[in-house]
Amino acid sequence: MNRRSCLALLALPLLAACADDPAGGFLGGAGDPVRGAALNAPFNFGNLGALRGQPGRVALALVQLEFLADQLPQDPYWQNRINPLTIQQLQRARNDTRQALGIPADAPAGLVMDSLRQANAALEGLNPAGARAALSGPAFPLGGQAVLERLTNLPDLPSATTAAGAVNRDVMALGNRR
Repeated sequence: MNRRSCLALLALPLLAACADDPAGGFLGGAGDPVRGAALNAPFNFGNLGALRGQPGRVALALVQLEFLADQLPQDPYWQNRINPLTIQQLQRARNDTRQALGIPADAPAGLVMDSLRQANAALEGLNPAGARAALSGPAFPLGGQAVLERLTNLPDLPSATTAAGAVNRDVMALGNRR
């Protein structure tokens, strides 16, 4: 096996991990997590109702939404490149999903994202008790069981669908102008 083949094989686990969570270390730091999350937004959280019965996938989808709503207005590169209406749509979608899950509007985005990622990891490891524990605490006042049930049966949220399409369109348009 030549050197190039070996390097390609070593990169496969990184690519697989990033496909699940573009906001979580996009290509191990090579690339832009905002761009990765925005380009995957329609697939990740554009139709949350289609993910009913898959609480782990919903949790990861909401990480993407939280990440974009939090990062786009703060990131010096993106804040002036993305339509301000898109940023408002993302923040409204985040507020709607937080309301659907009983998450306070003022909960720190980092805490919410970390908890949702932990819940996803626990669910993928077939550990519902670990997911319930991850979804407890100040950002989740309803408690882990109630939040897990809501993640399992999250309704379709039109604001998330709209925001997913808008952020994807804005980032795609930037790529087309290069």
